[in-house]
Amino acid sequence: MNTYSFLHLIEISGKRSDNDARRKNRHYNGGSNGMGKAMAERFASKGANVVITGRNEERLANAKKDIQSTTNADVLTVQMDVRDRDDVQRTVDQTKDTFGHIDILVNNAAGNFVTQAESLSPNGWKAVIDICLNGTWNCSQLVGKEMIDQKTGGTMLNMIATYAWTGSPGVVHSAAAKGGILALTKSLALEWGKYGIRVNAIAPGPIENTGGVEKLLASDESVKQVKKMNPLGEIGTLEDIADAAEFLVSRQSRFVNGDCMTVDGGQWMAGSSRFM
Repeated sequence: MNTYSFLHLIEISGKRSDNDARRKNRHYNGGSNGMGKAMAERFASKGANVVITGRNEERLANAKKDIQSTTNADVLTVQMDVRDRDDVQRTVDQTKDTFGHIDILVNNAAGNFVTQAESLSPNGWKAVIDICLNGTWNCSQLVGKEMIDQKTGGTMLNMIATYAWTGSPGVVHSAAAKGGILALTKSLALEWGKYGIRVNAIAPGPIENTGGVEKLLASDESVKQVKKMNPLGEIGTLEDIADAAEFLVSRQSRFVNGDCMTVDGGQWMAGSSRFM
């Protein structure tokens, strides 16, 4: 049977089939809650073996329990810090040992908080850049090397934000990191396309039941204002993100490379991605 592994990161192990959703090993970093967990659950429900990583061992265990309560997927959890290259390499090796080979990587780890630019400390800047930009690079490079060596291609999916290209007051550190990830996405798509590796991104708007909304839209009133300014009059759901992710790693998007899918109801065009 063909198998795929999903590393959060994402990975897939085994031979490719025409049905990319079946028996893939997928790896997600930042997969213990929120959008990461939703994507892992979706892929597991389609028959994928899932590898999820994060720093909180208890959250990882709970995520694994939830996923396996509704699917027959094999789920590997690995406590990992995306900022630590040795940690990432250990996770890549463990995933290969467990599932055999890596096909899909989802980079979802993130950190953010609202602050005035003039008040942002050097440590605050470094923390967000290290997790978002450097973490994405660490995972992409180390998994990318494996994909190249395997000679079977692969798919990478990076999570960014619309203020990567619009900018936004209050999140200069995150905007800089996400802008870097967008450039990384396009550059790797150009450079690694010859190996059959596709690299794309998703730019979510405000998504309910995520840490981003809890931190950046801290009051009910702010959530109401965001809904009012959105052309569709609402905020997104975890299912919206899982739908987009499923498409971008599937055969249905085989000719999509170096692109960023915006999932925000048109909000960035309305000029409402502001937190201050």
